[in-house]
Amino acid sequence: MEKEDKKYIFELPMKVRDYEVDAEGIVNNAIYLHYLEHTRHEFCDMVGFSFRDMHNSGIDPVLSRVEINYRRPLGLGDSMVSKLALERRGPLFVFIQDIYNSEGELVVDAVVSVATMVNGRLSRGTELCKYFEKYL
Repeated sequence: MEKEDKKYIFELPMKVRDYEVDAEGIVNNAIYLHYLEHTRHEFCDMVGFSFRDMHNSGIDPVLSRVEINYRRPLGLGDSMVSKLALERRGPLFVFIQDIYNSEGELVVDAVVSVATMVNGRLSRGTELCKYFEKYL
């Protein structure tokens, strides 16, 4: 899916912190997973059903698959915008997530598939649909 084809439903500005860079002075590859996760958590807060609320209701979203492409590095102090789109594929919620640097260049593109556990059992995800339906 090209940038022009994506219908982002959420954006989160962020900045690289000193403890996120490696010896080469660039963001460690594993840190991008944190950026993506933080974006999903903030999105859920925005729709009114935080991860804490989910867990307290017996609902736990769990990662099923993460595909990530690293396009260009970020360094200490760099600003970025993490953008998110959402699709439903059967029981999975699929987050299409991209991070852009301050020049608007693609840094990372990722597809994150999330399954839903309800009271410890795999679910079809209907419990989350009422919160996400207007974004699907």
